[in-house]
Amino acid sequence: MAFRDSYLRTLLFDEPDRIPLLPGEPRESTLRAWHQQGLPEGKDYYQALLDELGLAPMTNEVRALDLDVSFNMVPTFEEKVLEHKDGHFIVQDSMGATVEISDQFDSSYLRSPKDFVTRRYHKFPVENREDWERIKDRYAVDAPGRFPNHFAETCRELQSRDFVVTVDFKAPFFRLREWCGLTNLCMFLADAPEFVAEMIDFWTEFVSQVLARISQHIAVDRARPTEDMAYKAHSIISPAMVRKFLMPSYCRWVSELKAAGCQVIDMDSDGFVEELIPLWIEAGINVCEPMEVAAGNDLVALRERFGKKMAYIGGIDKQAIAAGGEVMDAEVMRVVPPLLKEGGFIPGCDHGVPPDISWPNYVAYSRRLAQLCGWL
Repeated sequence: MAFRDSYLRTLLFDEPDRIPLLPGEPRESTLRAWHQQGLPEGKDYYQALLDELGLAPMTNEVRALDLDVSFNMVPTFEEKVLEHKDGHFIVQDSMGATVEISDQFDSSYLRSPKDFVTRRYHKFPVENREDWERIKDRYAVDAPGRFPNHFAETCRELQSRDFVVTVDFKAPFFRLREWCGLTNLCMFLADAPEFVAEMIDFWTEFVSQVLARISQHIAVDRARPTEDMAYKAHSIISPAMVRKFLMPSYCRWVSELKAAGCQVIDMDSDGFVEELIPLWIEAGINVCEPMEVAAGNDLVALRERFGKKMAYIGGIDKQAIAAGGEVMDAEVMRVVPPLLKEGGFIPGCDHGVPPDISWPNYVAYSRRLAQLCGWL
């Protein structure tokens, strides 16, 4: 069975021949450590992993292909260093925020998950209505560069494919947080809810129009809105506020995506999301990830509570993987077999793979997944 079929069948609680082997992706610092621990230099980590497991090489078909449609500002702000002192850059980034970052990194790390990088935000592009009016024009649907060159032709070539075609975009809380900053956004929610509603309506319409343009050319397999709206133990805003401010966006996008043939709507949010899952299910979202264990997410308990209304990706405790041995094996066996029995689960590390997970432990953990998922 092709990767696309097994991926979709798994997440839709159908019957794949085997579960996709997606143990988790390392960051740059992780790869540097792995190269000191046995991962050959210059070799793709996934192909090296397959060699270690004795599995046949796979192409990039096992990776989701993003359509590379931009939901960002066009044009973006000029990235420039405003100040350099005490081992830090203070930068105006592409979103118009003023950000502080270690001078061990360049500005490409500001908006990219290439590595585990701490940032400190000083100022955001939207602090009042005048700021908001100034950035709205940067979200013209027809702006040059929003769609890649030869987009229609590329989509025609993708009609017969063995891999997953996905579209990623920011959900409303995440996007407004980028515009306003978390503190300002929470203050606006309390003191200027009509302003928040206006920004959300604008963003909802913009995303809807971009998705409609995509759907004219291709039915994507997976849409992944990113929300990142939970801390450890709780959502950043209450479920009642989620229902009031965010649910209309979710419901509209899900309805339009499913009407266009998209089968998997995959909500990506860090933190403890159990109190949000009922709202996502109500909106028609049917997958969520990465299900961080340290934040309190327990997939066994979530499956007992929500049954087959929600599928999951991730959910294996990174700390247990790092510990290796019996600790790792006990965690994998606690979570994976019960969920695989019912379907709707692709097991993997519960976030980006950190450097304290050694290459030998990653291989051992992946071997266990491969055995349980039908590869070995």
